[in-house]
Amino acid sequence: MRATRYTAEIYKQDRRTRQGERLVRKQDFTAPRGLLRNLLREEYPREQGYRVELHETFVTRFNCQSGRQYQERYDTPRACSPASDLYWSM
Repeated sequence: MRATRYTAEIYKQDRRTRQGERLVRKQDFTAPRGLLRNLLREEYPREQGYRVELHETFVTRFNCQSGRQYQERYDTPRACSPASDLYWSM
């Protein structure tokens, strides 16, 4: 059985930016989701302006040319993903 990996993206409120927040940290973890969520809530409390997003690091995609499934990071740009038509049209 393979351990599930998660990536935490931590944002902090920042009115100097157009979006109103900035990315403070992006880190990969191998831990149970519930435990990881609790640890991140303690470390980066919402009351201090933090927002935490937790993603599964690798997702299963379908390669449209070969017809096979494969694993890639969740944050792979569309132009770099073999699952997208844009990748094959370049």
